[in-house]
Order: sequence, then C-alpha cells, then structure tokens
Amino acid sequence: MAELIDGKALARTLDERTRADVAALVAAGGPRPGLAVVLVGDDPASQVYVRRKIKGCEAVGITSFERRLPATTTEGELMAVIAGLNADPQVHGILCQVPLPPHIDQGAVLDAILPDKDVDGFHPVNVGRLSTGTGGIVPCTPLGVMMLLDSVLPDLKGLDVVVIGKSNIVGKPIAMLLLEREATVTVTHIHTKDLPQITRKADIIVAAAGSPELVRGDWVKPGAVIIDVGITRIAGENGKDRLVGDVAFAEMDHARAVTPVPGGVGPMTIACLLSNTVKAARVSAGETVAEAETL
Repeated sequence: MAELIDGKALARTLDERTRADVAALVAAGGPRPGLAVVLVGDDPASQVYVRRKIKGCEAVGITSFERRLPATTTEGELMAVIAGLNADPQVHGILCQVPLPPHIDQGAVLDAILPDKDVDGFHPVNVGRLSTGTGGIVPCTPLGVMMLLDSVLPDLKGLDVVVIGKSNIVGKPIAMLLLEREATVTVTHIHTKDLPQITRKADIIVAAAGSPELVRGDWVKPGAVIIDVGITRIAGENGKDRLVGDVAFAEMDHARAVTPVPGGVGPMTIACLLSNTVKAARVSAGETVAEAETL
C-alpha cells in the first residue's frame, strides 16, 4: 500500500512556521506583511480561492487587502489598481487571480507587478532568477511540490524524475527546481510519444498536465513516488461531482508514496503563498534575498 503524502499536515506545519516568522519580524520592528489579492469578475472557482487565501492570511497574522473589480473592468483600469498597490508600502505581495476576462492581456498585467511583490513568482525577472539559480520568489505550487518530495525523499541527487506538463506556472519551474537539486529530469506532456514507457523508468513522477487520471497504474514502476498536481471536477456514478487528479489514484498501490487529490498539493500552494509574502516583507525591510530565504 502506497504511503499517502499528507499535504494538509505539511501545510499546517509551514503555516505555524510562517506565523512565528511574522511575529518575529513585527517584534523586531519590521513591517507586518501585507498581501493584496485582486479579483476581476465573478468566476466561482476564483472566488473560492480568494476566500481561502484571505482566510490563510488571517490565520498567520498577514494583513490582507482585497480588490474586487467587475468583469467589465478595462485593462487600463486594472493596471491603475496594480500601480497603486506597487506604490503602497503596506503591501508586500500582490496576487492577481487568474484567469482574467478575455479582453485583458493577462501576461501584461502579471508583468506589471513589481518583481519583489510578485509572490506568485510569475514575473519574468523571478523566472530568470529561478532559471539561473540566483534567488527570487519561487512559484507557489512548484515550491510546495518540492516540500512534499522532501518529506519523503530528502536527497534527490541522481534520481530519475519525469515531469508531465510544460506550463510556465508549474511544469517548467518544477523542472528547474529539480535540476538545482541534481535530479535527472525529463519534461514531457500529453503529446509526448510513448509517454507510458518514459514514466515506467521514473523514480519520481510529477503529473501536472491537467488531464484527469492520465497516469495509469501500469505507467508506474514499483516504489516510485507520485506527486499529483492536477485537479479536475468530473461527474460521479451517483450523480455527484468528484475531484480527481492527473493520476489514477486507485491504481497506485505499488508506488512508494503518492499525494491524494484533494489534500495533497493544493494546501501547500496557499501555505507557500503566505510564506512568500513574509519573504517579500523581509526583503522590503532591508534583508538580502539570501537572508530572506532562511524562511
């Protein structure tokens, strides 16, 4: 039976550490970290995510600033909001919830956030810092994936890892983080030829393709560690929707360890967002990036 990698428990531990870091920063005369969340439109899933992030801020002592804008907001109006938050010394992290309405250039908006306030780690400056190993803010989901792996395999040196998914938000950053840890990384996607043959050789599989139950049991060698980043709502047999990942979870008994969906990567993403916000606040208070990375 595969070990369950409990993302909820690990996220609670990280939140406790973040709460202590916030208290220590304030006690030393530093700023109370502040996170601004911008939501444009009424997307139901986005509203749920925003509520969770605001609740997470409250739990660890971070001040939250919420900006809710109608779906009719123009790109220029949104850019003005971002500019105001960039200039606000009480705001150390800015998160613009995606997806944005189709009439707004999502890339341009994310690029408008100051790199040092980009707690999502999506700005080209932070992407460049990550790719060159020179610090910066790491995207929350890849950072959470690495912490989940560390809870099972602290030493990744020389291990064969297959990443399924090539997105700028998850797949590519995870590959770079794994390379920094001296793992041997193969980046694939749903159009990769002979994908099952490639995954059968992997010590670790990180599935982030957004394809429900893509990875079957016979794709996985015995003893492999599986991190399932995907989450999709599908219709269940009893008429009720259920959440599934990119991995056929019921077929993973022969794996060494696997993350559940939900309860695996998801909680770690929000916990890492809060941790990134404290890191950004410490940098704004005069610490170097290296010092702030002692979080």
